[in-house]
Amino acid sequence: MDRYDYIIVGTGIAGLYTALMAKEQGSVLVITKGSVEDCNTRHAQGGIAAAIGKDDSKELHFRDTLAAGDGLCDAEAVRILVSEAPARIADLVNLEVPFDTANGEIALTREAAHSVPRILHAGGDATGEHIEVTLSRRVRASQIQVLEDCLVTEILVEKGVVSGVRALDCRTGSFEEFGCRFLVLATGGAGHLYKLSTNSDIATGDGVALAFKAGAEIADMEFFQFHPTALRMPGVTPFLISESVRGEGGVLRNVDGYRFMPDYTPEADLAPRDVVTRSILYEMRKTASDRVFVDVTHLPPNLITTRFPNIYRFCLVRGLDITRGLIPVAPAAHYLMGGVKTNTWGETNITGLFVIGEASCTGVHGANRLASNSLLEAVVFSQRVIERTTRDTVPEIAKTEKDTAVRHSLSKRQVLKDVPPPNLSALQELHWDKVGIIRDKASLNDTLDILAAWQKCLPEPTDRPSYELNNLAMTGRLVAEAALLRKESRGAHFRSDFPKSSPDWQYHLILVNQ
Repeated sequence: MDRYDYIIVGTGIAGLYTALMAKEQGSVLVITKGSVEDCNTRHAQGGIAAAIGKDDSKELHFRDTLAAGDGLCDAEAVRILVSEAPARIADLVNLEVPFDTANGEIALTREAAHSVPRILHAGGDATGEHIEVTLSRRVRASQIQVLEDCLVTEILVEKGVVSGVRALDCRTGSFEEFGCRFLVLATGGAGHLYKLSTNSDIATGDGVALAFKAGAEIADMEFFQFHPTALRMPGVTPFLISESVRGEGGVLRNVDGYRFMPDYTPEADLAPRDVVTRSILYEMRKTASDRVFVDVTHLPPNLITTRFPNIYRFCLVRGLDITRGLIPVAPAAHYLMGGVKTNTWGETNITGLFVIGEASCTGVHGANRLASNSLLEAVVFSQRVIERTTRDTVPEIAKTEKDTAVRHSLSKRQVLKDVPPPNLSALQELHWDKVGIIRDKASLNDTLDILAAWQKCLPEPTDRPSYELNNLAMTGRLVAEAALLRKESRGAHFRSDFPKSSPDWQYHLILVNQ
């Protein structure tokens, strides 16, 4: 078995940034199930948040993040996030990420629920792509070993300590094992769990499923963020219409042309994502339509074409000039706030296993992620993972339980008969219909019964698609289980049978494999 100091799984911003730092500390192997460039980072349009503007402060960023998290953010983790943000931005600049500038300074824009402009962007609405290209180019030019088209299928653990991974070569069908001192999961989210999603098809919950099976704690899975504005056009895969479009002055209108958001909240179009998403859903039902519209026709055309060149071109190719016509949109699954539970150093309850990025649950996002904090979380906690692994002793902060949490194992379900055979389309339909933006007890119980039956009859996986389907089924079960347990509505989790939030539920739900 080949051994490395670090094995890093995933090649989004979290994985690549960690690899570039880890190479200074020891041998590194990066494993990705596709190519280095296959990740969700490149689809991030909005940007990366940091309090670097003259009218901004770390305290303002801290308060905005807590407010969006609806009572479930870990204050210590958020304080770390906002405090270390400027230094991590400096790192990205030094790595030559080409952030947009104005008058010789990094340009900043505003997004919903941010009190001031603090979003850095690159190439207008191509921030993720520019970060991904910059970091992947540096990784490819380094001595870091990268295994592409290689899917990790098992985390190897000996006496509670990570020893390595087992992986499938997707091209040959052969398996190989690799040993390591430290395993870092940076596998991204699980947006492919839903029929409508802004994620690419690589987001199949691999890291969460792998870690759960290995014995790691999984937290906050009920909090799945739906982006309010994904392009809704016949025959077009949902395409993100960035929140920055509304941050620059775009407004939402219903099919009758009426601007409806002020009817739902004083923050109108710049309310937190969960509020905007549900408001759009209610308005769609009220008007018997499958869409609403983002209107930017009142803004200067040159602002739209230069600030949002990707969105402008994408729509124009499909026959829509957004400087003259309204943009049809509807909500779509976007970001998983929950994941593998970590402390503020990226550590899990399994020694040697670290998780970063969307696959992790650091406590930063709480019940609802503040826009553009995700790329920031990835670089801040990646840095802390490397810092932790180069210390001889465990920092005192890593020993403390940083939140109030209640642990549960998966509920025992009665195995149903006559359930249609599982496939990806059926799984996505099930979650969109029953574990989506609005949930209730009956729908969640139905989902869990069906998923339990599917897990019983799914054949042993043999290739990438079958492993991904198994991982999605496992991750989906964790989402539905947590959603059933939380008998309230908070942030991105809304139960029609418990439509209010309750102080009795101001704690984290942790699922364990028993």
